[in-house]
Amino acid sequence: MDLTNLHSLSASDAAQLIRESVISSQQLVEACLARIREIDGQVQAWAHLDPDHALVQARASDEYRLTGKPTGPLHGVPVGIKDIFDTADMPTEDGSVLHAGRTPSRDAAVVSRLRAAGAVIMGKTVTTEFAYFAPGKTRNPHNPEHTPGGSSSGSAAAVAAEMVPLALGSQTNGSTIRPAAYCGVIGYKPTHGLISRHGAFALSRTLDHVGLFARTIDDIALLAEQLVGYDEYDPDTHPRARIPFIDVAAQEPPVPPMFAFIKTPMWERADDDTKEGFAEIVEQMGSQVEEVELFPSATLRLSSGQAEAWQWHQTIMAAEMAANLEREWEKGRDRLSEKLREQIERGREVRAVDYQRALRHITPIHESLLELFEQRYDAILTPAAPGAAPKGLASTGDPSFCTLWTLCGMPCISLPFLQSTNGLPIGVQLVGPRHVDARLLRTARWLAAKMAES
Repeated sequence: MDLTNLHSLSASDAAQLIRESVISSQQLVEACLARIREIDGQVQAWAHLDPDHALVQARASDEYRLTGKPTGPLHGVPVGIKDIFDTADMPTEDGSVLHAGRTPSRDAAVVSRLRAAGAVIMGKTVTTEFAYFAPGKTRNPHNPEHTPGGSSSGSAAAVAAEMVPLALGSQTNGSTIRPAAYCGVIGYKPTHGLISRHGAFALSRTLDHVGLFARTIDDIALLAEQLVGYDEYDPDTHPRARIPFIDVAAQEPPVPPMFAFIKTPMWERADDDTKEGFAEIVEQMGSQVEEVELFPSATLRLSSGQAEAWQWHQTIMAAEMAANLEREWEKGRDRLSEKLREQIERGREVRAVDYQRALRHITPIHESLLELFEQRYDAILTPAAPGAAPKGLASTGDPSFCTLWTLCGMPCISLPFLQSTNGLPIGVQLVGPRHVDARLLRTARWLAAKMAES
C-alpha cells in the first residue's frame, strides 16, 4: 500500500490505517488539502472549504481515538458534502445567489450520521443552482473543457480528482449517476426512502434521493451502511432491519448473476462509443446477459407508449419543484436562471389531474419491471448517460438514461467501465428492484471482476 500519496487512499483503507494507528486523520486531511491546493484551481469542485476547520476536526478525531473509546467506521475520514445539505458549522447556499450567506443552525440527517460515524466534514461541494440544470463553476477533472455533469458536479469531481475519498450528492433525475459517469467514479443512488433527506434542499418529495460517490464499491458499501436508516422527519423512510451492506457486497454471488440489457426508448440518443462499448460488454458476458424489452407486462405496453414514462417524470418534477420553490419564485424570480424560471413556470401550469395521473403510473411501471427480476435477472444493464461528458460548460448533459429508474425509486449504480475515443470515461449503469440495494452492490462487484478479466 502506497503511503506516500495518502490522498489517493480509498476510504476503507484509510479508515483501517487510522484505526491501526498507521496514519493519523490529520495526516490524511493534510494530504487531501495539499491535493486540493494542487488541482482545484482547475477543477473548482468546492463551494466552501475552510482548511483550518477541517484540520481542527481531524486533530479532534485523533485525540478522541487516543482515549481508547469506541470509534466509528469512518473515524477520521474526510467526506465532501453537496451544498444542498445543511451543515451547522458551514454555509449552505444551494448553488443560488438567493441563499448566499445562509448558515443553518442544524446538520442535515446525513451529515449527523456521518459525524456519528467519525467522519471529518471536509467542506461543501459545488451544486448546480438549486440542484437543477444551471451549471456551477466545476470542470471535469479529465478535461476542463468538458462538463462534470450535474447537479452533483462538485462531489463527483472532488472524488474523481482524489481530493476526498467519499462525497454526498443527490438525484431527482440523473444528478448522481450522470456526473459519476462523466467523471469516471462510482455513483450510487439508493432505493427511494432508504436514506433520509431531512435537512436537504427539497425539489421533489416523490423523486429526491441522496446520492453517494466513491472510487470503489467497497467504499460505497461502507458509506451506505452509515447513512441508511429510519428518520421520523423524512416521511418516506421506514423502520427496517439493519442492512449489512459491507458484508453482502463482499460476498460471492451463489450463482453467476444474469443481466437484462435494456436499451430503453432513449437508445437513439446514445453515441457510437456507447453503443460499441455495450456491444462489447454483451459479447464478453455471453450467456450471462440477454437483451429484453423494457416492459415485459403486455398490459402496460398496450396502455401507454413506453416513452410516456419520461413525461410522467417531468410532470411530477415540474409540479413539485414549483411548489417547493414558491418562496424563491415570489421573492427573487428575476435572480433565478432562465432554465429554472422556465421549469417553475411549467410546474405552475400543471393540472392537478395530470399530476395525479403521473403519480398513479409509478406503481404499475415498477411492478412491470419487477417481472424481469422475478423471471431470472439480477440487474438491468443500461447506459448511465448517452456518452462521455459533452464539451462545453453551458450544459450538464442529458439525464434521460436515469429518468425511469429515478421515477420508480429503484437503486442504481454507475460503474466506469468504458472509455470514449477521446479518452473520457463512459458509465455503465446497473439497476435493481427496490430494497435489494446490498445485493445490487454485490452484483456490481461481480461484474467489475468480470470486466477486469478482459
